[in-house]
Order: sequence, then structure tokens, then C-alpha cells
Amino acid sequence: MNNGGFAFYVHWPFCQSKCPYCDFNSHVAKTIDHSAWQTAYLEEIDKLKHYRTGDKLTSIYFGGGTPSTADPKTISAIINRIGKYWDLEEAEITLEANPASVDADKFQAFAHAGVNRISMGFQAFNNADLKRLGRLHTVEESLQALDIAQKYFERTNFDLIYARQDQTLKDWQNELNEALKYAPDHLSLYQLTVEDGTAFANLYKHGKLRGLPTDDLAADIYDWTSAAMQARGYDHYEVSNFARAGEQSRHNLVYWRYGDYLGIGPGAHGRIWENGKRIATAQTRNPNGWLLTERNEPSTVLESFEVIEEYLMMSLRLNEGTSFDRLTDFGFDIPNEKLAELSISKHLWVSNSHFGATAQGRLVLNAILRELLI
Repeated sequence: MNNGGFAFYVHWPFCQSKCPYCDFNSHVAKTIDHSAWQTAYLEEIDKLKHYRTGDKLTSIYFGGGTPSTADPKTISAIINRIGKYWDLEEAEITLEANPASVDADKFQAFAHAGVNRISMGFQAFNNADLKRLGRLHTVEESLQALDIAQKYFERTNFDLIYARQDQTLKDWQNELNEALKYAPDHLSLYQLTVEDGTAFANLYKHGKLRGLPTDDLAADIYDWTSAAMQARGYDHYEVSNFARAGEQSRHNLVYWRYGDYLGIGPGAHGRIWENGKRIATAQTRNPNGWLLTERNEPSTVLESFEVIEEYLMMSLRLNEGTSFDRLTDFGFDIPNEKLAELSISKHLWVSNSHFGATAQGRLVLNAILRELLI
């Protein structure tokens, strides 16, 4: 039942510092036993070898945390061990990186290890806001890292956050236009959100996170960003992602197309079809617990309604939309009158084979999902 690709996710949980907006499973550690972590990852890969053994992998993705703080020997060993069980000949292999110089110095080693795509967390293109976001690098270091990355990697991406504190539409227009002078063939542009459990959430709770944009301003920034990027030749292929032709993130497309993926490392998740059932896996979140005592992969079989909900939630983020045929495979048909209603309201577009969110619909995806599942 899988026609969305097959990927492998590796979670590296460590960062040099914890950004105040970040709700990812990331941790600051004074020391890291790189040898022990390498051994643990390799053991986990060995445990997963029975899933689709020998199949061609679409991608490997090293996420975090900040995987560029890992030892390149660990990255190399992981890639080689995955390649022992699955075909990596055409795989996209991405590593997330911090633009700080200490990480950029490792880029050549990561390339030699087999990484062919780098994704860097720039987050802002002015130093004042980088400091406000808790980033350790400067704009100048970002550009230096990008220059190094483009020497060693076939493909590069960088992230930026918009709708930041005290940011006007004009501010963002100037910043994005400046960033696009250096832009690679793929950019991830995210709206700042205040997530539970973060330092920003604590400040917000106590009335100390000032200058956040109104919903209307955030929507205006989003609309302008989409139009501006498309005018520059980028396909707005997913809610927060833009790419030139053929440069979409193949790994993330596996998620959004509801393909198969295996995950290792603290908190890593997986989804895979086995004997006609959708298997969900989740690893222990705590890094020390995962490394020392709880390195296992509890799995559950998803109910049909969970499969349908997940597929809709992911595929509606894509410009290509949701496949009627795949929904039918999952045993779900959306009433024509519901599609017509959302089409008339200009929240959905509908073709013979697919339906998807319009630009207006992308702003209220959760509400559309609820409507479709009623």
C-alpha cells in the first residue's frame, strides 16, 4: 500500500545550546561519548534490518538536535551500516547543520562520509534577531558556512523564521530579498510559533514575549512570501517549503506522501506497512535512557481511522494534494457535497485524481481536516 517512498531517519539529540522557540527533542550535554552513541545506532539499525530488506531507500535524514555536532566517523558508520541492508545508490542523504564555524569545519568530512545534502538553520538574516532567537552564529558566519557547504555538497538548504517579534511586513520583505541573493535551490520558511514547553512559551505566559504579530499580519507575510518565492522561480510545494524544479526534499516528501520510514535515536518515530497493516514505532525520548537501558522500539498497529487522519494531515500540506485512489485504498471516501462545499468556499481545489488546499485553505488546514473527517 506504499507508494510514497522509503526513508530512514536518524535523530541526534544534542545541541550546543537550547533555542528558546524550540520544542524538538534536543538537549545540551557537557560531554558526549561518541563511541557509545555510534555503537548504539549501529545496534538499532541491525534490529530493523527485517523491514523491507534490500529495498531501495529514497533517503536518509540526520535530524536533531544538531547532527553537525556529531563525530563524522559516527555519521559514516551509520550510513555504511544502513547500506549493508538497503540500497543507497540513489539515496538523498541530508544532514542538518549549525552554521557556526566549528560545524562548518566538518563539512568536508561529512561529504566524504556520504552526505550529499546539507540543511542549515540560518533562522534570521540580521544579527539582532539571531541573538533574540538564541542562535550562536552571526549572519556573516551563516554566509561563510553556506559558501563552504556549496563546495562539498550537491544540494543545500537553509531555514528562515518569519513573523518574529516586532517584525513588519517590510522588514521581512527586505530580509528575504537579501537572503535570496545567496539562496540555494531549496528554502524552508517557517512562521514563528510559540510551542508549549519552550522558553518562549514561559515568557508568553507571563506577558514578557512582546511584539508578536497579529494573525492578520502573519497571514499577510505568508501570502507575500508565497507569491514572492514563486515569482523567483520556486515551487511552493509544501506549506513551509520552496524549491526549484527537481530540488524538493525527497526525504520530507516521503512523510508528506505517507510513505514508509524507519527511525532510530531518542524519540525517533517510524511508519511502515507490514502484512497490510500500518505499523507505528516510537523510541524512548530521553537520551540517557535510550542509550543505556531503554533502547527498544515499541510498535503499535494503527487503526484505519488513524491511517486516514494521518494521510490527510500530511498530504494536504503538499501542493500536489491528496490522492483519491489512496484514500479509497484506506477505505475512506469523502462525500462529493463536502468537497463541493469546500471548493465553493475556495478552501480546496479538486481534480479528477486529487484534491488539495488552496492558498486560502493552507491558512486553516486544521479546520479543513476537521471538516473532511466529520
